[in-house]
Amino acid sequence: MNLKEELKKQLIEQLNLVEVNPSDIENDAPLFGDGLGLDSIDALELIVLLDTYYNIKIEKPEQGKEIFHSVNSMADFIEKNRS
Repeated sequence: MNLKEELKKQLIEQLNLVEVNPSDIENDAPLFGDGLGLDSIDALELIVLLDTYYNIKIEKPEQGKEIFHSVNSMADFIEKNRS
């Protein structure tokens, strides 16, 4: 399974998106607002997800908007910051 598919499954599980399938999430669709419709509480869950699954801590919270824009942006961030 590639990183983007893995991320989609983790998003669904972590955020308890019971009516969403991985195939419903487009790689470049926004996760917040018009896309998946996530909110600020979900953003905290995404920070936990990165820490739990990838041992990546976000040093600058202001980066969150850029990192969590889409599945693609999250995957890029993980690939650049994996230890």
